[in-house]
Amino acid sequence: MTTQRNAGPPTTAPVTGAELLRAAVHGMGPVSLAEVTANADLQTRVDRKYLLPPEAVPVLAGALGDRALALEIDGARVFSYQSVYFDTPVRTSYLAAAHGRRRRFKVRTRTYADSGDCVLEVKTTGGRGQTIKVRRPYDPALRDVLTAEALAFVDDALGAPDLARTLEPVLTTAYWRATVLGVDLGFRLTADTDLVCSSPGGASVLMDGQVVVETKSWSAPTRPDRVLWWMGHRPVRISKYCVGMAALHPELPANRWHRALRHHLQVR
Repeated sequence: MTTQRNAGPPTTAPVTGAELLRAAVHGMGPVSLAEVTANADLQTRVDRKYLLPPEAVPVLAGALGDRALALEIDGARVFSYQSVYFDTPVRTSYLAAAHGRRRRFKVRTRTYADSGDCVLEVKTTGGRGQTIKVRRPYDPALRDVLTAEALAFVDDALGAPDLARTLEPVLTTAYWRATVLGVDLGFRLTADTDLVCSSPGGASVLMDGQVVVETKSWSAPTRPDRVLWWMGHRPVRISKYCVGMAALHPELPANRWHRALRHHLQVR
């Protein structure tokens, strides 16, 4: 008789965040980008953000059931995003968010790596806490600079002449995203994973083992919000831009994002 030594459990490669998202939305019906844009672009909206452990994502997807459709483009349901954020030398945009000021803004370019498309976006906060976003197509080769036309667009969107010319690129974020649309068009949900934030100098920070889920609606809580509350998750204050900046620049005030910085971000 031959005695075999116990070699231990078989080793397998860890599941990536992108693979997790693909599995979670696999069973949903598809929805096209044109349908998402036409019916639920929600450029003026209320956002609620959550930090979820990976194991909670399929539970959320299962609870939404046949009331949710996954964005699908050329057979793909998870997409690579890259955003370049711009701020003033004194970090006007960051400090407005850090201090909870009513008038806040963000300026960024967003590149959809899978298609190569790029947009310039300006986000502002409305009087009732709504997020108002305007955008225009942009040259992806210029995603980390603001052209003269871009400066005029930003100034017009912010209603602050000459502010745009003081903006400079300060942070780049890269992550994978899945987008889910409510069948009744009452909500849109995004789930982001494998987030990496990088400074122009090359330092970077990654989000460890968490998925950023954001619900977007016109006002009232959505079905995903109610499911997440039932699961024991509550909205958190988190901004990819702000937590990335705070992690890479410890001198900045960051009390609003203490939880994310303490538990979920790793500088590398």
